[in-house]
Amino acid sequence: MAAWGKRLAGVRGVLLDISGVLYDGGEDGGAPIRGSVEAVARLKQSRLKVRFCTNESQKSRQELVGLLRRQGFDISEGEVTAPAPATSLILKERGLRPHLLVHDGVRSEFGQIDTSNPNCVVIADAGEGFSYQNMNKAFRVLMELEKPVLISLGKGRYYKETSGLMLDVGAYMKALEYACGIEAEVVGKPSPEYFQSALKEMGVEAHEAIMIGDDIVGDVGGAQRCGMRALQVRTGKFSLLLSAVARH
Repeated sequence: MAAWGKRLAGVRGVLLDISGVLYDGGEDGGAPIRGSVEAVARLKQSRLKVRFCTNESQKSRQELVGLLRRQGFDISEGEVTAPAPATSLILKERGLRPHLLVHDGVRSEFGQIDTSNPNCVVIADAGEGFSYQNMNKAFRVLMELEKPVLISLGKGRYYKETSGLMLDVGAYMKALEYACGIEAEVVGKPSPEYFQSALKEMGVEAHEAIMIGDDIVGDVGGAQRCGMRALQVRTGKFSLLLSAVARH
């Protein structure tokens, strides 16, 4: 206990991943991970500031929060940093008109964005939407641009649902990078700008915060590179073998 007290000294804010930390998703809505509802409630009752930092890109922030609240979590939309709303702001600021390769569940986040005559591609976890035809359409849009812009909502390799492991957006992002000879702009973990935006919303400095997640690269590694402390939980897609490989 003394060792943990020393490690957590000066912490004023906690960033929580959602998928694999609070709940495992699934076609039926998924299920909360044992003890997670109670853990969030205890954090909320403490003096610590709490923010939820997710790469979820199959659901709108409203839908995700509604799902979690039905499972018993104390959470509101204003407490969630998610890549789709952040990407929407970037598109507006830069005057970008995206070709969207995204899941239908998150399209509402781009409802106010002009998608005519696209000058960039936005890719997210499209699930079954990752067909050859859809990937090839995104490829063609990029190849026809003088300065192709590919924006990816996160770059995770995979995540865990109640039915098992699921391939994530990172694999498809890499395919388009390779085919087009470009590098994607990542909005989401482990992007430093993404973590900084969450910290700004919390009103704490990086050295005063700790990130809790199940992804050794996106959650733990990304947070540590921003000067935060980080803790990997042994739920979700946690793997002793993969965690050891990622550290070396």
